[in-house]
Amino acid sequence: MDAQPWLAAAAILCLVAAFLWARASARMARAARHIEVETADAGEDATELARIAHDKDLHSALLYLVVGAGLGFASVSRSPWFEIPLLLVGVPVALTLRIAPRIFDEARHSENRSILERRAEEVLAQQDLAPRRWTERLAPEELPPIDGFELGRVYEPGSGLMAGDFYDVYPTGPGRLACVIGDVAGHGVEPSITAFQVKYLLRNFLLQYRDPAQALEELNKVLSVTGRPEDLVSCCVVVFDTAAGTLRHASAGHPAAWLWHDGGMRALRATGPLLTLDPRGTYLSRELPLLPGDLLILYTDGLAEARSGGQLFGEERVAQIVRRDPGQDADTVAKSLLAAARDFASGRLTDDLAVLVVRRN
Repeated sequence: MDAQPWLAAAAILCLVAAFLWARASARMARAARHIEVETADAGEDATELARIAHDKDLHSALLYLVVGAGLGFASVSRSPWFEIPLLLVGVPVALTLRIAPRIFDEARHSENRSILERRAEEVLAQQDLAPRRWTERLAPEELPPIDGFELGRVYEPGSGLMAGDFYDVYPTGPGRLACVIGDVAGHGVEPSITAFQVKYLLRNFLLQYRDPAQALEELNKVLSVTGRPEDLVSCCVVVFDTAAGTLRHASAGHPAAWLWHDGGMRALRATGPLLTLDPRGTYLSRELPLLPGDLLILYTDGLAEARSGGQLFGEERVAQIVRRDPGQDADTVAKSLLAAARDFASGRLTDDLAVLVVRRN
């Protein structure tokens, strides 16, 4: 008799558990119906998983119900007949053996689903990360320190994920520094791949040829044969020679670069056609004196073509902004040009925009 209250309490707990499992089973049955209706054929796996979960919950409810009933009889009777309800536990046990394969299938489906979800997360992460990593190769945030020069840059991505703008700064020999900026027409993956190809092919050609015009001619020949005709490329190359005290530049249809030299601004305009426009195109180099304090401003057309209504920001406005305070450090000059374009534009800047500023110390 002493143990009977405990049996009654256990019976009540089992009945409560049976009720909770029954509610869970009902909810899973309702979820299975909703999934089947809303997803049609595409949701067969999800529907099957919901049905298996319903069966498991129903099985648990039945098991707790039988155990609770048996314990309830045991709490009010000394007769051994109370054990008969407990023997009914064999019914859910038999059901367990019957649905065991389906439970194993659920485990397998759950494992497969978790693998697919993890792979989907990895793909989404890569899709988000890949454009940024690619852009960092074309327009790096950090430029290498170069003795005797001060460097500044800004890059503003347009509406697309992949950029066609690029810039590069690297020494080509003792006392020689190459500065490159370019833009591939269009948006998306293909122009970005072409930009990557142009950037690193040009590196090789500028190491082979001292004349930037000759490097552009060789690059144009290669691109005209291997590239896509629709990938027109504008590019400006400037080579500083500190030993000779000169600056040599060549431009393939690129917007005018600006040079602050000897108290005034000088435009470095195109000296040949866009790359791939004419496989036999010729390019010229122009040489200018180089003095300490000279400031070079290179940019892509996203800056000059920032638009306010029908009016363009324009090349001359670039020169005016630099002319106001040419003594600022290179990074400040680059950022001030970007800020000016943003203030000028009537809306968001939709084209890629890159600015590279180099000062000879």
